[in-house]
Amino acid sequence: MAVPKGKTSKARRDTRRNSHWKISLPGLVTCPKCGAARLPHRMCKSCGYYNDRAVVKTENNND
Repeated sequence: MAVPKGKTSKARRDTRRNSHWKISLPGLVTCPKCGAARLPHRMCKSCGYYNDRAVVKTENNND
């Protein structure tokens, strides 16, 4: 005969669920122009360069 499942406590349930919702740290790379940390495939916020081109004019642009 089928046996009813036992009650799962809140602590056991939450322990099982908590590993799926953790936020991982994004991979950061250093900007070759100024050396600041930035996200890959994105413009550097400190100097405004992407792929050795000035994309945005900032105060730190030397050009």
